[in-house]
Amino acid sequence: MTAVLKDPIPAPGRPEPRPGVLAIEAYVPGKSHAPGVEKVFKLSSNETPLGPSEKALAAFAEAGRKLEDYPDGSATVLRQAIATAYGLDPARIICGAGSDEILNLVAHTYVGPGDEVIFSEHGFLVYKIATLASGGTPVVAKERDLTADVDAILALVTPQTRLVFLANPNNPTGTYLPFDEVRRLHAGLPANVLLVLDAAYAEYVRRNDYETGLELALTADNVLMSRTFSKIHGLAALRIGWAVGPAHVIDAMNRVRGPFNMNTPALLAGAAAIADAAHVEKAVAHNARWLPWLTEQIEGLGLKVTPSVANFLLIHFPDTPGRTAKEADAFLMKRGLVLRQVASYGLPHALRMTVGTEEANHLVVAALTDFMSGNGPAGQETGGKDK
Repeated sequence: MTAVLKDPIPAPGRPEPRPGVLAIEAYVPGKSHAPGVEKVFKLSSNETPLGPSEKALAAFAEAGRKLEDYPDGSATVLRQAIATAYGLDPARIICGAGSDEILNLVAHTYVGPGDEVIFSEHGFLVYKIATLASGGTPVVAKERDLTADVDAILALVTPQTRLVFLANPNNPTGTYLPFDEVRRLHAGLPANVLLVLDAAYAEYVRRNDYETGLELALTADNVLMSRTFSKIHGLAALRIGWAVGPAHVIDAMNRVRGPFNMNTPALLAGAAAIADAAHVEKAVAHNARWLPWLTEQIEGLGLKVTPSVANFLLIHFPDTPGRTAKEADAFLMKRGLVLRQVASYGLPHALRMTVGTEEANHLVVAALTDFMSGNGPAGQETGGKDK
C-alpha cells in the first residue's frame, strides 16, 4: 500500500523545506550507554565483537601522517581492493560513506516527485528516509512470517515504481530470501525498475540457497548490490560502503556523488580490511558458534526468537505486564546490557540483540533468565564487574 504523508502546515515568512522533508522521521541509532553502569556491553548496533583487522588499524594509523591532502575522489585504492577480492571490474564499483550513502545516492539518482519506491514492512528504515528525501513516495509491502514476500512486492508495482529495496538478509528480523526467490522477484519487475539488493550482512550467511546478488548485479541492467564495511569488517566508525552494478547505473550515481565523499583513512583502512580474509573467517566462526547457542538458550526461557542468518537475533516478548519488551530493555540496561528496541520498525514487542563476546552473551542469557523468572533486582549491575 502507498503511504500517504502530509507535511505540517508551513509557517509564513521563513524558508521552508520542499514537500516530503518534514514527513521524515529521523533515524535514531541504537543506544550506546547505560547510565550509572560501570561496564557496558553495546549489543544494539550489530557491530562485530572482534573489532577491526590489525592490518586495517595499521593502514588507518599510517593515513594519519598526511591529513593535509584531499582524498582520492575516485576511491581508486579501495575500488581496486574490492575488485581484487571479488574478481570485479573496478569501473563498476562505487564507494560511499557507509552503505547508507549508497542507498541515498541511488534514491537521489532515480527517484523524484511522483515516483514510488517499494520495500518490505520491516525493512531497513533508511529506505523510507531516502525515498522521502528524494521526493518520492514510499510503498510498503506486507511480509510473511517476518520475511519479504515476493508476490506482495510484485503486486504493488505500478507505472510509477522506480526502485525496489530488498535487504537480504533483512535488518532487524535476520530473515532472508533464497536466491531463487530473488531471481523470481527480478524477473517480475519491469526493465525500468531498479532492484537494489542490500547485502550488508551477507558474510555471515551460511545457507546453501543464499547468494548475495552479485551475479545479477553483473549480468542485469537493472540490479545494484550494496555492501558495507561496518559489520563484519569492524569499521563502522569510518563509514565505508560500496556497490556494484551496471556501468550505466554506476555512471549516473557518480554524477550525483560528492567529489570527496570518503576520507583517506577510510579508503586505506577499507582496502586493508577486505584483503584480510583470515580476520573475516574468525568473525564468521565466532558468529557461527554463538548465534545458535543464543537462540537455543533464549528460546529455552519461553521467548520466541526469529530464526536469523545474520549476526543478530530478534527476541519477541509477551505483552504481559512485567514481561514486555520495554520492561526487559530497562531491566537489561540496568545490568549494562544495551539491546535495541525496534518499535520504529513496527515491532514494539521485540528487542534486537547483536551477537556479542562470550562474556556478553552469557550475561544476556543470565539477565533474561532472571527477568523471565522474576528473580534478581532490576537494579543489580552484574555488568559492572568482570567475571
